[in-house]
Amino acid sequence: MVVTLIDKMGSDLSVVNAARVSFNKKTEWVYETRRSIDLETSQSTYTKVPIGLSAGDEKLIKFLAEHNHWTPFGHTALSFHIKAPIFVARQLVKHTVGLVWNEVSRRYVDSTPDFYFPNKWRKRNEDKKQGSHEDQFVEVGEFNEQTSPELMCVDALNLYKSMLKAGVCAEQARMVLPQNTMTEWYWSGSMIAFARVCNLRCKQDTQLETRLVANQIDKLAQEIFPVSWKYLRK
Repeated sequence: MVVTLIDKMGSDLSVVNAARVSFNKKTEWVYETRRSIDLETSQSTYTKVPIGLSAGDEKLIKFLAEHNHWTPFGHTALSFHIKAPIFVARQLVKHTVGLVWNEVSRRYVDSTPDFYFPNKWRKRNEDKKQGSHEDQFVEVGEFNEQTSPELMCVDALNLYKSMLKAGVCAEQARMVLPQNTMTEWYWSGSMIAFARVCNLRCKQDTQLETRLVANQIDKLAQEIFPVSWKYLRK
């Protein structure tokens, strides 16, 4: 499962200025003057380099996040390309507010798909209607001595190919492919929208496979919006 940053818009400063516009005010980055020396001429050059927000601007972002004044965070954007199994995609696509989604369609694409297999099969947690133990596992032989998930997927793939070869349309042939078939999509939206995703999907009690995707989004967003993300993530 891979999350790739495709595009971004805005910065922590964008959030600050979107909030300060209410008072018709605008702020700038804090700059540091740095000196560089030309080794041939020994001449010095001084350059102003942005190093971050002022303490007051960070305090403002903290206030906005803690009091749920979310609209200034909506003036930013992130766009990701994600590859993950269908069952993970179907959990994440439920997040719709402030987000847009475009996915590979097997109505039109009939190339040979990839499949996702976990390294270990987690044991069901009997204390929950959904969920699993992350430290207890079941061996393949314990639930089927005759075949394996990998072989079942091979059978499904062979049937899929046979149906296509026989002339069955792709939009129907895809029915026989399992939930662990890999899919790909573009997922774009505001920083605040992805913060809501990560606040839910990065929690320890969420499904591990979905968490692996959310954790990658979390890491990328933190690199782009370090101050805002620090206070939005709960």
